[in-house]
Amino acid sequence: MITLPISPKHSVGPLIIALTAIIVFFLEPAASDWLAYDRYALQGWETWRVLTGNLVHTNGYHLLLNLGGLGLLWLLHAEHYRILRFLKVFGWCCLGTSVAIYIGSPDLIWYVGLSGALHGVFVWGACMDIASGVRSGWLLLTGVAAKVVYEQLGGSSSSVAELIQAKVATDAHLYGAVCGLVLFFAMYGLRKPAK
Repeated sequence: MITLPISPKHSVGPLIIALTAIIVFFLEPAASDWLAYDRYALQGWETWRVLTGNLVHTNGYHLLLNLGGLGLLWLLHAEHYRILRFLKVFGWCCLGTSVAIYIGSPDLIWYVGLSGALHGVFVWGACMDIASGVRSGWLLLTGVAAKVVYEQLGGSSSSVAELIQAKVATDAHLYGAVCGLVLFFAMYGLRKPAK
């Protein structure tokens, strides 16, 4: 029998992110104007956008896709979550993704969505699986690496871009994934993480 990780320590962190993204969605269009990652606004010292841009979405389909991804991460790796730990990992992945976009992708002027940070949390969770002796973590890590390489070489799905009414920011996925890996090693190095 499959049991869902519904205890508060495993589920409150992702739930906070999901509810925040939903609230931000209902504050449109002002949310995009004030919260989206916008290179020019960042140059004007609107630095909060490196975090808040990850919570804004282009439309309801974009939000639902990202919430589905968040739910999948919760199902896959909730045993590694504690409320503050999850929020810290998610926050650092948001920050790392946005800063990397700013430095490494100067042509990307405007970015919204959870997907970059979710790639980071996914990689972090897969590394936690591996460190905890869960062999499927290697499969997850290989899968996300293949996805990111495929996107870098071949671009994103045109049907997803049409659905979300925006170009998929594949660089954000790459930066998020790298951020998740760096964050795991910064937190735990090569030692086994405590439960």
